[in-house]
Amino acid sequence: MTDVISLLTFPKTSNAFTAYRSTVVDVDDRSASHPRKTPRLDADSDSGSASRSRDCLKGKNVDRTGPTKIQVHGFAGGTGGSALNKVYESLFARLRGNIMVLLTKGSDELKTTYEDIYIACRGVVCIAGRGEGLYDVLKIDINTCVRQLALELQTANKEGVEWIGQFVETCAWFEGQMALLQSLLTYLDRAYVLKNPSLPSIHDLAFTLFRERIFSNSNIGEKLQKGIETWVTWERNERQVHIHRPFVKALVSHLVTHRVYDAIFERFFEVDIEKASAQEFLAHCKERVDEEQGRARDVMLDATVVLVKDKAIRALFQGRLEWISKEVVGPLMELKNRPRLNNTYALFSSVDGLPVLCREFKAYVQKKVQEIVKDTSKDDEMVGRLLEFKSFADTVLSEAFVDPSTKQNNQDFSYGLIDAFTKGFKARRNKPAEQIAKHVDRLMRHGQRGMSDAAFEALFTDDKDVFRTFYHRALAKRLLLERSASDDFEKAMLKKLKEKYDPEFGMGDHMFNDLALSRDIMREYQARIGDDSSVQQLSVMVLQRSVWPFLARKKDVDLPLWMQVDLKNYTTFYKVKHQGHKLDWDHSLGTATVKARFAAGPKDLTVSLYQAVVLLLFNEETEIGYRQILEATRMDDAELRRTLQSLACASKKVLKKRPLGKEVNNDDVFYFNAEFTDPRAKVHINSIQAKETAEENQRTQSHIDGDRKHYLDAAIVRIMKAKKELLYEQLKNETIDAVKSHFVPEVGVIKQRIAGLVDQEYLRRDEDDMNLYIYVA
Repeated sequence: MTDVISLLTFPKTSNAFTAYRSTVVDVDDRSASHPRKTPRLDADSDSGSASRSRDCLKGKNVDRTGPTKIQVHGFAGGTGGSALNKVYESLFARLRGNIMVLLTKGSDELKTTYEDIYIACRGVVCIAGRGEGLYDVLKIDINTCVRQLALELQTANKEGVEWIGQFVETCAWFEGQMALLQSLLTYLDRAYVLKNPSLPSIHDLAFTLFRERIFSNSNIGEKLQKGIETWVTWERNERQVHIHRPFVKALVSHLVTHRVYDAIFERFFEVDIEKASAQEFLAHCKERVDEEQGRARDVMLDATVVLVKDKAIRALFQGRLEWISKEVVGPLMELKNRPRLNNTYALFSSVDGLPVLCREFKAYVQKKVQEIVKDTSKDDEMVGRLLEFKSFADTVLSEAFVDPSTKQNNQDFSYGLIDAFTKGFKARRNKPAEQIAKHVDRLMRHGQRGMSDAAFEALFTDDKDVFRTFYHRALAKRLLLERSASDDFEKAMLKKLKEKYDPEFGMGDHMFNDLALSRDIMREYQARIGDDSSVQQLSVMVLQRSVWPFLARKKDVDLPLWMQVDLKNYTTFYKVKHQGHKLDWDHSLGTATVKARFAAGPKDLTVSLYQAVVLLLFNEETEIGYRQILEATRMDDAELRRTLQSLACASKKVLKKRPLGKEVNNDDVFYFNAEFTDPRAKVHINSIQAKETAEENQRTQSHIDGDRKHYLDAAIVRIMKAKKELLYEQLKNETIDAVKSHFVPEVGVIKQRIAGLVDQEYLRRDEDDMNLYIYVA
């Protein structure tokens, strides 16, 4: 019988499958007997009937919908498997021979085509499964090739710039051969290397070996240096272009290709300039210290080894601590490389350089905080970025800047961090305090109880009065609009602020007292009115103007008549209970629930009182122009435009307008949107808040500055009344100490207030010593 391996390996077409008649049978897993062929029955001439007949004779009911097992006898094992291995070995040997030819400089041409090499690689890797062996052989051959190239370069008779020419030629040949090999052995790269992530690609493997054997070779490095120095010296002295300058240009190209341009060309070209960075210097120091320590351990007593190490470190770092700290701290902090920061801390600690490192750490933190504070394009993200940076800095303190002996945080670094944040905040006057207050407002609205004490401490700023002003304003809105997540949480936060930050936060307690008293009065009033009265749906908050941070409004909205009647009745009731009190109504923070009937069904709309007044106008008219609405409500023009925008131009359009657009103009006409839909039965429609203008910011700032002047004047008079006379420096220091619980004043401002009090004759200067101030009774 003809051998199947011989037939399958014929180089040309043959009658292999007609000459070899293999037996195909169904294999019954339940029977151990040799399968037999079943003759076809004459009655069934089709293949399906023959198959069914065999099944019947075997006593089986074969399910033809499942898999069918096929066994070809005489194919596997025995001499066939051995022959197949010989084929693979021959293919592998032929492939390696071609690789060696390609990696031998000046060798004869290949005895086969590139296509044959490509197909052979596919067979070895994909069919024979010998990718690992081929990769190992390729690595050995590339290593051998690179060694031979290095030997040729070291033994070359050329010198100077001419040697660079040979070096360039060697690099060009190697790069070209590697590109060719990478193309021919594509299947090795794609079918084997990709499945083994730990292995470098053919390109990376070759170039790594080239860097290790060529560029890291000291002899070749010296020749490169000498060649570059010869060229640059000749051109500088002769003031002409060297004939071999193209060699140097080509050299630069190859150095860039091998990613050693900075390490080779620049270092050798600028031989008089120290190019090493501080981080490279630290790595160099570690190597040198390890060498000294190793030698000491071999030849000296154990007690001397520590002294040698200490001497080596101090010799290397002497006069370089400032430079190293400036070059290392910033980049490592940016990379968040805590292990290397810890190594740096240990090195500085061993040479008594921690004060230098601490000073640079503090300078970096202060600069980073200033950058965040000054970034006006990201004001809303300011506090979040500050907290993220503070969290990372705290982690560095606890993990990197730790005393090796006590395992405790270095307190100098901790104090430096706090100091840096405080000074960084001053880069932009009062803005950090304002943004911190707004950040806390967002936390309180969402009920983030998990805010840690560390995060809370990070919110501290010296401008406590600014923070308090914006916090009180936000707190008032949360309480009146019922936007706070929890009253208990609000009270806990006020207590913490009052105890740890500023005693003036006790004003928040008066706000809660006003609200509680208002609810009691409201319940008493509603108890006197019938259950069917609209007053049962009324809620009035009576607030003390001295406690709540709202200015009296010069212009307000005209409410519907029935609303005015309810408010007038409440005013009469209140004045009977509290004679002498005056009530001024402020509807800007009022809210209302309006029942609206749409085509899709009724909805309860939760809106501001201004929005409710506008919506109620559409009970009488189907379409109303802007000027008519303005006349009917007598609302402030800008306020009315924002209110109509929220109702007709926002995402929830309960009104529509003509013409369409996002802005409200004088000629716009508004009408009720009966087609409005929303999946919720109760729909909340947000108001469009007015943006803070420069004038409003200036007004707030002026108010804060005015309060600060009063604080300073009162503090100075109080101090002088007690001391009777003080030198300027003493008075300045005591004044700062007296008001620091509210804010930290600038020295120039204190000097101005002292001069003002002298003009007002609260103080006078001594006639003999102009720096001495005397209290005037």
